[in-house]
Amino acid sequence: MSEIFKRYFQNALPGLTDEKFSLILEKSTLIRLQRKEVICRQGDICTSKIFVSKGLLRNYSTSEDGNEHILQFVNEMSWTTDPESFYNNAPSKLTIEALEPSEIFAFNLHDFNQLRNEIPTLSIFIEDLLTRKSMEINSRLLVNISSTPEDKYLHFVKNHPDLLSKVPLHMIASYLGMSRETLSRVRRQILKTV
Repeated sequence: MSEIFKRYFQNALPGLTDEKFSLILEKSTLIRLQRKEVICRQGDICTSKIFVSKGLLRNYSTSEDGNEHILQFVNEMSWTTDPESFYNNAPSKLTIEALEPSEIFAFNLHDFNQLRNEIPTLSIFIEDLLTRKSMEINSRLLVNISSTPEDKYLHFVKNHPDLLSKVPLHMIASYLGMSRETLSRVRRQILKTV
């Protein structure tokens, strides 16, 4: 698994030496997760910045009435955490859970900051990653507040076609901010027009 991890960093950080990659590997912890296993629980401190090398995670919040609100699906070769909890040592507003058997590399804050200091291109890469994630979140918010249920679903299909076969419909509905019944109706209407 470290070969996938190494290739990822070699592509992300041109000129990365074996010595610097060894440092990244040394500062990370490989964790194998079973389906439904939680790496960060809502209310606890999220102590890890997580790189998914294999599998699929989801970030969600559970409201007082017990409803789940999915904020993000995290595919292979992607990063996740609850940034407010991770950087501010605050209780997490999210639960991060494996949707299928997964392998992740986890970094604690101290080690991650040390890596950023010792590998300046990592800081540049992280800044670029955060910018792209911010643009993705803004795009999703605009779709959610200004689109019909049909447009929300079509946007999801266009941007996450790989998730349609991996994620149950009730989770897609939660991610889109609609009931499962509404999502089923939307899917039927779209199929009629095809």
